[in-house]
Amino acid sequence: MSARRTVFGEVMEGTLRLAGEDRERPMRLELAADLPGVLRPWGDAEGALTGRVHVPDWADDPAAAGRLRVAPIAARRIRYTLAFTSGDGRRLRLDGWKTITPRRPVRSMTLLPLTVTDEEGAVVGEARLRFHLRRDLARFLGGFRFPGPDPMRSRWRGQAGRLEVWYTTLTDPATGTGVWIHHELVAPDRDGRDGGGARAHGWAAVFPPGEAPVLARFGPREWSPPEDAGFAAGPVVQAGDRLAGTAGDVTWDLRETGGGPPLYTFPRWAWESELLPAAQIVPRPDARYDGVVRFGDRALELEAAPGASARIYGHGNARRWAWLHADLGGGDVCEIVAAVSTRPGMNRLPPLPFLRLRVDGADLASGDPLLAALRLRADIGLPVWTVQGRLGDRAVHVRVALPPGETVSVDYADPDGAPAVCHNSERADVRIVLARRAGRGWETEREWRLDGTGHAEVGLR
Repeated sequence: MSARRTVFGEVMEGTLRLAGEDRERPMRLELAADLPGVLRPWGDAEGALTGRVHVPDWADDPAAAGRLRVAPIAARRIRYTLAFTSGDGRRLRLDGWKTITPRRPVRSMTLLPLTVTDEEGAVVGEARLRFHLRRDLARFLGGFRFPGPDPMRSRWRGQAGRLEVWYTTLTDPATGTGVWIHHELVAPDRDGRDGGGARAHGWAAVFPPGEAPVLARFGPREWSPPEDAGFAAGPVVQAGDRLAGTAGDVTWDLRETGGGPPLYTFPRWAWESELLPAAQIVPRPDARYDGVVRFGDRALELEAAPGASARIYGHGNARRWAWLHADLGGGDVCEIVAAVSTRPGMNRLPPLPFLRLRVDGADLASGDPLLAALRLRADIGLPVWTVQGRLGDRAVHVRVALPPGETVSVDYADPDGAPAVCHNSERADVRIVLARRAGRGWETEREWRLDGTGHAEVGLR
Protein backbone atom coordinates (compact mmCIF):
# COMPACT_ATOMS: atom_id res chain seq x y z
CA MET A 1 0.00 0.00 0.00
CA SER A 2 1.56 3.28 -1.07
CA ALA A 3 1.87 6.23 1.28
CA ARG A 4 2.16 8.72 -1.62
CA ARG A 5 -0.42 11.46 -1.18
CA THR A 6 -2.03 14.50 -2.78
CA VAL A 7 -2.84 17.34 -0.37
CA PHE A 8 -4.68 20.61 -0.96
CA GLY A 9 -6.77 23.22 0.85
CA GLU A 10 -10.21 24.60 0.02
CA VAL A 11 -12.36 27.42 1.42
CA MET A 12 -16.13 27.59 0.89
CA GLU A 13 -18.64 30.15 2.15
CA GLY A 14 -22.40 30.49 2.12
CA THR A 15 -25.38 30.37 4.46
CA LEU A 16 -26.82 27.92 6.98
CA ARG A 17 -30.46 27.77 8.04
CA LEU A 18 -30.92 26.03 11.39
CA ALA A 19 -34.04 24.00 12.08
CA GLY A 20 -36.73 26.19 13.63
CA GLU A 21 -35.13 29.46 12.50
CA ASP A 22 -36.34 31.79 9.74
CA ARG A 23 -33.05 33.62 9.28
CA GLU A 24 -29.94 32.42 7.51
CA ARG A 25 -26.55 32.51 9.21
CA PRO A 26 -23.22 33.00 7.39
CA MET A 27 -21.11 29.83 7.26
CA ARG A 28 -17.48 29.22 6.31
CA LEU A 29 -15.49 26.01 5.85
CA GLU A 30 -11.67 26.06 5.79
CA LEU A 31 -10.64 22.56 4.74
CA ALA A 32 -7.47 20.54 4.18
CA ALA A 33 -7.70 17.33 2.13
CA ASP A 34 -5.19 14.49 2.20
CA LEU A 35 -5.79 11.86 -0.49
CA PRO A 36 -3.76 8.75 -1.30
CA GLY A 37 -1.89 8.61 -4.61
CA VAL A 38 -2.14 10.95 -7.59
CA LEU A 39 -5.50 12.74 -7.89
CA ARG A 40 -6.95 12.01 -11.36
CA PRO A 41 -10.26 13.42 -12.72
CA TRP A 42 -11.34 9.98 -13.96
CA GLY A 43 -10.34 8.25 -10.71
CA ASP A 44 -12.20 7.54 -7.48
CA ALA A 45 -10.16 8.61 -4.44
CA GLU A 46 -11.07 8.90 -0.77
CA GLY A 47 -9.00 10.40 2.01
CA ALA A 48 -8.89 12.48 5.16
CA LEU A 49 -10.58 15.86 5.51
CA THR A 50 -9.77 18.25 8.35
CA GLY A 51 -10.31 21.92 9.03
CA ARG A 52 -12.46 24.60 10.62
CA VAL A 53 -16.26 24.98 10.71
CA HIS A 54 -17.27 28.56 11.48
CA VAL A 55 -20.82 29.88 11.98
CA PRO A 56 -20.89 33.14 14.01
CA ASP A 57 -22.50 32.78 17.45
CA TRP A 58 -23.17 29.07 16.86
CA ALA A 59 -20.03 27.07 16.03
CA ASP A 60 -16.30 27.63 15.63
CA ASP A 61 -14.48 24.29 15.64
CA PRO A 62 -10.88 24.34 14.29
CA ALA A 63 -10.49 20.56 14.80
CA ALA A 64 -13.26 19.22 12.56
CA ALA A 65 -12.35 15.90 10.91
CA GLY A 66 -13.94 13.59 8.36
CA ARG A 67 -13.62 12.14 4.86
CA LEU A 68 -13.56 13.42 1.28
CA ARG A 69 -14.43 11.31 -1.77
CA VAL A 70 -13.40 12.70 -5.16
CA ALA A 71 -14.96 10.91 -8.14
CA PRO A 72 -16.05 13.67 -10.58
CA ILE A 73 -16.28 11.37 -13.62
CA ALA A 74 -16.55 7.87 -12.16
CA ALA A 75 -19.49 8.75 -9.88
CA ARG A 76 -20.16 12.40 -10.86
CA ARG A 77 -19.78 13.26 -7.20
CA ILE A 78 -17.42 14.97 -4.72
CA ARG A 79 -18.66 14.12 -1.23
CA TYR A 80 -17.74 15.85 2.04
CA THR A 81 -18.42 14.39 5.50
CA LEU A 82 -17.16 16.21 8.56
CA ALA A 83 -17.69 15.78 12.31
CA PHE A 84 -17.51 18.94 14.43
CA THR A 85 -18.63 20.42 17.74
CA SER A 86 -21.10 23.30 18.06
CA GLY A 87 -20.69 26.13 20.54
CA ASP A 88 -23.00 24.42 23.05
CA GLY A 89 -20.89 21.23 23.00
CA ARG A 90 -23.04 19.05 20.73
CA ARG A 91 -21.30 16.63 18.37
CA LEU A 92 -22.66 17.19 14.87
CA ARG A 93 -22.07 15.77 11.40
CA LEU A 94 -21.93 17.68 8.14
CA ASP A 95 -22.74 15.69 4.98
CA GLY A 96 -22.88 17.13 1.48
CA TRP A 97 -21.78 16.58 -2.08
CA LYS A 98 -21.17 18.36 -5.33
CA THR A 99 -23.10 16.66 -8.12
CA ILE A 100 -21.05 17.07 -11.29
CA THR A 101 -23.10 17.76 -14.45
CA PRO A 102 -21.46 17.99 -17.91
CA ARG A 103 -23.86 20.76 -18.98
CA ARG A 104 -22.83 23.07 -16.14
CA PRO A 105 -19.42 21.82 -14.98
CA VAL A 106 -18.16 25.03 -13.35
CA ARG A 107 -21.33 25.68 -11.33
CA SER A 108 -21.62 22.06 -10.23
CA MET A 109 -17.95 21.91 -9.19
CA THR A 110 -18.26 25.01 -7.01
CA LEU A 111 -21.69 24.55 -5.34
CA LEU A 112 -21.95 22.41 -2.20
CA PRO A 113 -25.38 21.78 -0.64
CA LEU A 114 -25.13 20.05 2.70
CA THR A 115 -27.10 18.81 5.70
CA VAL A 116 -26.10 19.01 9.37
CA THR A 117 -27.36 16.27 11.69
CA ASP A 118 -26.90 15.40 15.37
CA GLU A 119 -25.73 12.11 16.89
CA GLU A 120 -29.27 10.65 16.61
CA GLY A 121 -29.49 11.57 12.93
CA ALA A 122 -31.99 14.41 13.40
CA VAL A 123 -31.57 17.31 10.96
CA VAL A 124 -30.10 20.36 12.70
CA GLY A 125 -29.77 22.57 9.64
CA GLU A 126 -29.20 22.85 5.89
CA ALA A 127 -26.66 24.96 4.04
CA ARG A 128 -25.54 26.02 0.58
CA LEU A 129 -21.88 26.90 0.19
CA ARG A 130 -19.81 28.06 -2.77
CA PHE A 131 -16.19 28.05 -3.78
CA HIS A 132 -15.39 31.58 -5.03
CA LEU A 133 -13.41 31.20 -8.27
CA ARG A 134 -12.21 34.78 -8.69
CA ARG A 135 -11.09 35.20 -5.10
CA ASP A 136 -9.78 31.75 -4.17
CA LEU A 137 -8.82 29.85 -7.34
CA ALA A 138 -5.17 31.00 -7.41
CA ARG A 139 -4.65 30.11 -3.75
CA PHE A 140 -6.44 26.77 -4.26
CA LEU A 141 -4.19 25.78 -7.17
CA GLY A 142 -1.06 27.06 -5.44
CA GLY A 143 -1.81 24.93 -2.39
CA PHE A 144 -1.80 21.61 -4.29
CA ARG A 145 1.00 19.24 -3.33
CA PHE A 146 1.31 16.20 -5.58
CA PRO A 147 3.01 12.94 -4.62
CA GLY A 148 6.79 12.89 -4.64
CA PRO A 149 9.19 10.33 -3.18
CA ASP A 150 7.50 8.55 -0.30
CA PRO A 151 9.25 9.70 2.91
CA MET A 152 7.96 6.64 4.79
CA ARG A 153 9.78 4.11 2.61
CA SER A 154 13.16 2.82 3.75
CA ARG A 155 16.19 4.88 2.71
CA TRP A 156 18.75 2.19 3.57
CA ARG A 157 20.76 0.98 0.56
CA GLY A 158 22.97 -1.64 2.17
CA GLN A 159 25.56 0.68 3.77
CA ALA A 160 27.26 -0.35 6.99
CA GLY A 161 26.82 1.77 10.10
CA ARG A 162 23.34 3.17 9.57
CA LEU A 163 20.33 3.69 11.83
CA GLU A 164 16.83 4.17 10.39
CA VAL A 165 13.80 4.92 12.55
CA TRP A 166 10.04 5.08 12.03
CA TYR A 167 8.07 6.24 15.08
CA THR A 168 4.50 7.22 15.86
CA THR A 169 3.23 9.02 18.96
CA LEU A 170 -0.36 9.88 19.84
CA THR A 171 -2.69 10.86 22.69
CA ASP A 172 -6.14 9.41 23.31
CA PRO A 173 -8.42 12.47 23.63
CA ALA A 174 -10.91 10.55 25.78
CA THR A 175 -8.54 9.33 28.53
CA GLY A 176 -5.30 11.28 28.04
CA THR A 177 -3.37 8.03 27.55
CA GLY A 178 -0.23 8.38 25.43
CA VAL A 179 1.10 5.78 22.98
CA TRP A 180 4.60 5.42 21.47
CA ILE A 181 5.37 2.91 18.69
CA HIS A 182 9.05 2.83 17.68
CA HIS A 183 10.52 0.83 14.75
CA GLU A 184 14.27 0.59 13.98
CA LEU A 185 16.55 -0.78 11.31
CA VAL A 186 20.15 -1.08 12.57
CA ALA A 187 22.95 -1.90 10.10
CA PRO A 188 26.08 -2.64 12.20
CA ASP A 189 29.50 -1.20 11.48
CA ARG A 190 31.62 -3.64 9.44
CA ASP A 191 34.89 -1.71 9.16
CA GLY A 192 33.84 -0.41 5.75
CA ARG A 193 32.56 -3.73 4.47
CA ASP A 194 28.99 -4.48 3.37
CA GLY A 195 26.37 -3.76 6.04
CA GLY A 196 25.03 -7.29 6.14
CA GLY A 197 23.33 -8.47 9.29
CA ALA A 198 20.96 -5.52 9.45
CA ARG A 199 18.30 -6.14 12.06
CA ALA A 200 14.77 -4.85 12.57
CA HIS A 201 13.46 -4.34 16.09
CA GLY A 202 11.64 -1.84 18.26
CA TRP A 203 9.15 -1.37 21.05
CA ALA A 204 5.73 -0.05 22.02
CA ALA A 205 4.88 1.89 25.17
CA VAL A 206 1.56 2.95 26.69
CA PHE A 207 1.31 5.84 29.17
CA PRO A 208 -1.92 5.72 31.24
CA PRO A 209 -2.43 8.94 33.26
CA GLY A 210 -1.09 8.69 36.79
CA GLU A 211 0.45 5.24 36.25
CA ALA A 212 3.82 3.79 35.40
CA PRO A 213 4.22 3.32 31.62
CA VAL A 214 3.92 -0.14 30.06
CA LEU A 215 6.85 -0.95 27.74
CA ALA A 216 7.33 -4.04 25.55
CA ARG A 217 9.88 -4.86 22.83
CA PHE A 218 9.74 -6.81 19.57
CA GLY A 219 12.52 -8.38 17.50
CA PRO A 220 15.27 -8.40 16.57
CA ARG A 221 14.66 -10.00 13.19
CA GLU A 222 16.81 -10.08 10.10
CA TRP A 223 15.90 -7.10 7.91
CA SER A 224 14.10 -7.99 4.70
CA PRO A 225 13.07 -4.96 2.61
CA PRO A 226 9.24 -4.93 2.41
CA GLU A 227 7.73 -4.42 -1.02
CA ASP A 228 4.72 -2.35 0.02
CA ALA A 229 5.57 -1.11 3.49
CA GLY A 230 7.87 1.36 5.18
CA PHE A 231 8.76 -1.12 7.91
CA ALA A 232 8.07 -4.80 8.50
CA ALA A 233 9.39 -7.22 11.14
CA GLY A 234 7.28 -10.34 11.51
CA PRO A 235 3.83 -9.28 12.80
CA VAL A 236 4.91 -5.63 13.12
CA VAL A 237 4.22 -3.46 10.09
CA GLN A 238 3.89 0.21 9.16
CA ALA A 239 2.39 0.29 5.67
CA GLY A 240 0.50 3.15 4.09
CA ASP A 241 -2.17 4.22 6.55
CA ARG A 242 -1.98 1.09 8.76
CA LEU A 243 0.12 0.34 11.83
CA ALA A 244 -0.20 -3.10 13.38
CA GLY A 245 1.87 -5.39 15.54
CA THR A 246 2.59 -7.21 18.76
CA ALA A 247 5.31 -6.55 21.34
CA GLY A 248 5.07 -8.67 24.48
CA ASP A 249 1.62 -8.08 25.95
CA VAL A 250 1.08 -4.90 23.89
CA THR A 251 -0.76 -5.18 20.57
CA TRP A 252 -2.00 -2.48 18.23
CA ASP A 253 -4.05 -2.16 15.06
CA LEU A 254 -4.40 1.45 13.95
CA ARG A 255 -5.48 3.41 10.90
CA GLU A 256 -3.74 6.71 10.23
CA THR A 257 -5.47 9.57 8.37
CA GLY A 258 -4.56 13.13 7.51
CA GLY A 259 -1.33 14.65 8.66
CA GLY A 260 -0.94 17.79 6.57
CA PRO A 261 2.19 18.74 4.60
CA PRO A 262 5.48 17.22 5.83
CA LEU A 263 7.43 19.18 8.42
CA TYR A 264 11.18 19.36 7.80
CA THR A 265 12.64 19.77 11.28
CA PHE A 266 16.15 19.62 9.80
CA PRO A 267 16.88 21.36 6.47
CA ARG A 268 15.23 19.60 3.56
CA TRP A 269 18.61 19.34 1.84
CA ALA A 270 19.96 17.48 4.87
CA TRP A 271 17.21 14.87 4.67
CA GLU A 272 17.58 14.41 0.93
CA SER A 273 21.39 14.53 0.69
CA GLU A 274 22.32 12.72 3.95
CA LEU A 275 25.23 15.13 4.47
CA LEU A 276 24.67 15.55 8.21
CA PRO A 277 25.36 12.74 10.73
CA ALA A 278 21.57 12.28 10.97
CA ALA A 279 18.36 14.07 10.05
CA GLN A 280 14.71 13.94 11.04
CA ILE A 281 11.48 14.62 9.12
CA VAL A 282 7.81 14.51 10.19
CA PRO A 283 5.88 13.30 7.11
CA ARG A 284 2.57 13.41 9.00
CA PRO A 285 2.75 16.09 11.70
CA ASP A 286 -1.00 16.43 12.33
CA ALA A 287 -2.39 12.92 11.83
CA ARG A 288 -5.39 11.21 13.43
CA TYR A 289 -5.54 7.59 14.59
CA ASP A 290 -8.44 5.18 14.87
CA GLY A 291 -8.30 1.61 16.15
CA VAL A 292 -7.33 -0.27 19.28
CA VAL A 293 -4.23 -0.66 21.47
CA ARG A 294 -4.30 -3.55 23.97
CA PHE A 295 -1.94 -3.76 26.93
CA GLY A 296 -2.25 -6.35 29.64
CA ASP A 297 -5.97 -6.94 30.19
CA ARG A 298 -6.96 -3.45 29.03
CA ALA A 299 -8.06 -2.15 25.63
CA LEU A 300 -7.65 1.45 24.51
CA GLU A 301 -10.24 2.26 21.85
CA LEU A 302 -9.03 5.23 19.79
CA GLU A 303 -11.14 7.60 17.73
CA ALA A 304 -9.52 10.56 15.96
CA ALA A 305 -6.59 10.51 18.40
CA PRO A 306 -4.14 13.33 17.53
CA GLY A 307 -0.52 12.42 16.89
CA ALA A 308 2.23 12.21 14.29
CA SER A 309 4.52 9.84 12.42
CA ALA A 310 8.16 10.79 11.98
CA ARG A 311 11.41 9.43 10.51
CA ILE A 312 15.12 9.52 11.37
CA TYR A 313 17.99 8.40 9.17
CA GLY A 314 21.71 8.63 9.85
CA HIS A 315 24.79 7.09 11.43
CA GLY A 316 23.42 6.61 14.93
CA ASN A 317 22.02 8.42 17.93
CA ALA A 318 23.31 11.78 19.11
CA ARG A 319 25.61 12.18 22.11
CA ARG A 320 22.79 14.02 23.90
CA TRP A 321 19.40 14.99 22.58
CA ALA A 322 15.97 16.34 23.44
CA TRP A 323 12.83 15.93 21.35
CA LEU A 324 9.32 17.37 21.44
CA HIS A 325 6.17 16.93 19.41
CA ALA A 326 3.36 19.20 20.58
CA ASP A 327 -0.10 19.16 19.00
CA LEU A 328 -1.34 22.70 19.63
CA GLY A 329 -4.83 22.18 18.16
CA GLY A 330 -6.42 23.25 14.90
CA GLY A 331 -3.53 21.91 12.83
CA ASP A 332 -0.91 23.92 14.76
CA VAL A 333 2.15 21.90 15.82
CA CYS A 334 5.57 22.43 17.34
CA GLU A 335 8.47 20.06 16.64
CA ILE A 336 11.88 20.33 18.29
CA VAL A 337 15.06 18.28 18.02
CA ALA A 338 18.02 19.61 20.05
CA ALA A 339 21.16 17.50 19.83
CA VAL A 340 24.91 17.24 20.35
CA SER A 341 26.69 15.16 17.71
CA THR A 342 29.07 12.29 18.51
CA ARG A 343 31.47 13.46 15.77
CA PRO A 344 34.89 14.57 17.08
CA GLY A 345 34.98 18.33 17.51
CA MET A 346 31.21 18.64 17.10
CA ASN A 347 30.73 16.74 20.37
CA ARG A 348 32.21 19.71 22.26
CA LEU A 349 29.61 22.15 20.93
CA PRO A 350 26.44 23.11 22.84
CA PRO A 351 23.16 21.48 21.77
CA LEU A 352 21.91 22.75 18.42
CA PRO A 353 18.10 23.23 18.58
CA PHE A 354 16.03 22.69 15.42
CA LEU A 355 12.60 24.21 16.12
CA ARG A 356 9.67 24.30 13.70
CA LEU A 357 6.40 25.98 14.64
CA ARG A 358 3.43 25.63 12.28
CA VAL A 359 0.66 28.13 13.09
CA ASP A 360 -2.50 28.73 11.04
CA GLY A 361 -1.10 26.60 8.22
CA ALA A 362 2.17 28.51 7.91
CA ASP A 363 5.65 27.55 9.13
CA LEU A 364 7.02 30.49 11.12
CA ALA A 365 10.54 31.58 10.15
CA SER A 366 10.36 29.12 7.25
CA GLY A 367 13.93 29.68 6.06
CA ASP A 368 16.76 27.18 6.50
CA PRO A 369 16.30 25.46 9.91
CA LEU A 370 20.08 25.22 10.33
CA LEU A 371 20.47 29.00 10.19
CA ALA A 372 17.46 29.43 12.47
CA ALA A 373 19.00 27.02 14.98
CA LEU A 374 22.00 29.32 15.43
CA ARG A 375 19.71 31.91 17.06
CA LEU A 376 18.32 29.44 19.62
CA ARG A 377 19.75 27.98 22.83
CA ALA A 378 18.84 24.65 24.43
CA ASP A 379 19.34 23.54 28.03
CA ILE A 380 18.93 19.74 28.10
CA GLY A 381 18.18 18.10 31.43
CA LEU A 382 15.76 15.95 33.37
CA PRO A 383 12.98 16.27 34.25
CA VAL A 384 12.90 19.74 32.61
CA TRP A 385 14.53 21.04 29.44
CA THR A 386 14.13 24.34 27.61
CA VAL A 387 14.70 26.05 24.27
CA GLN A 388 14.67 29.82 23.87
CA GLY A 389 15.85 32.52 21.50
CA ARG A 390 14.75 34.15 18.27
CA LEU A 391 12.48 32.67 15.63
CA GLY A 392 12.57 35.10 12.72
CA ASP A 393 11.32 38.44 14.05
CA ARG A 394 9.81 36.83 17.15
CA ALA A 395 11.11 35.59 20.47
CA VAL A 396 10.24 32.08 21.54
CA HIS A 397 10.49 30.21 24.86
CA VAL A 398 9.67 26.51 25.24
CA ARG A 399 9.64 24.63 28.54
CA VAL A 400 9.13 20.85 28.59
CA ALA A 401 8.62 18.82 31.78
CA LEU A 402 8.68 15.01 31.78
CA PRO A 403 6.81 13.71 34.87
CA PRO A 404 9.16 11.20 36.60
CA GLY A 405 6.35 8.75 37.42
CA GLU A 406 5.12 8.75 33.82
CA THR A 407 8.47 8.49 32.04
CA VAL A 408 10.02 5.30 30.67
CA SER A 409 13.77 4.68 30.18
CA VAL A 410 14.80 2.71 27.08
CA ASP A 411 18.33 1.57 26.23
CA TYR A 412 19.56 1.97 22.65
CA ALA A 413 22.54 0.58 20.73
CA ASP A 414 24.18 2.48 17.88
CA PRO A 415 25.38 0.69 14.73
CA ASP A 416 28.88 0.60 16.29
CA GLY A 417 27.47 -0.95 19.47
CA ALA A 418 27.81 2.18 21.64
CA PRO A 419 25.02 2.36 24.24
CA ALA A 420 22.59 5.21 24.87
CA VAL A 421 19.51 5.65 27.04
CA CYS A 422 16.46 7.76 26.27
CA HIS A 423 13.89 8.92 28.80
CA ASN A 424 10.50 9.25 27.07
CA SER A 425 7.08 10.43 28.17
CA GLU A 426 3.97 10.80 26.05
CA ARG A 427 2.46 12.64 29.05
CA ALA A 428 4.75 15.69 29.11
CA ASP A 429 3.73 19.19 30.20
CA VAL A 430 4.64 21.90 27.70
CA ARG A 431 4.55 25.70 27.71
CA ILE A 432 5.31 27.64 24.53
CA VAL A 433 5.43 31.44 24.46
CA LEU A 434 5.75 33.40 21.22
CA ALA A 435 6.40 37.14 21.54
CA ARG A 436 6.74 40.15 19.24
CA ARG A 437 8.79 43.27 19.84
CA ALA A 438 6.76 46.11 21.36
CA GLY A 439 8.67 49.33 21.84
CA ARG A 440 11.81 48.49 23.78
CA GLY A 441 10.50 45.19 25.08
CA TRP A 442 8.53 42.13 24.05
CA GLU A 443 4.80 41.48 24.09
CA THR A 444 3.28 37.97 24.17
CA GLU A 445 1.63 37.20 20.86
CA ARG A 446 0.58 33.58 21.43
CA GLU A 447 0.89 31.16 24.32
CA TRP A 448 0.14 27.44 24.46
CA ARG A 449 -0.02 25.16 27.51
CA LEU A 450 -0.24 21.38 27.23
CA ASP A 451 -0.99 19.45 30.41
CA GLY A 452 -0.03 15.82 29.93
CA THR A 453 -0.44 15.78 26.13
CA GLY A 454 3.09 16.67 24.99
CA HIS A 455 5.30 13.95 23.48
CA ALA A 456 8.91 14.38 24.60
CA GLU A 457 12.17 12.68 25.47
CA VAL A 458 15.74 13.24 26.58
CA GLY A 459 18.61 11.03 25.42
CA LEU A 460 21.85 10.65 27.36
CA ARG A 461 25.06 8.61 27.21
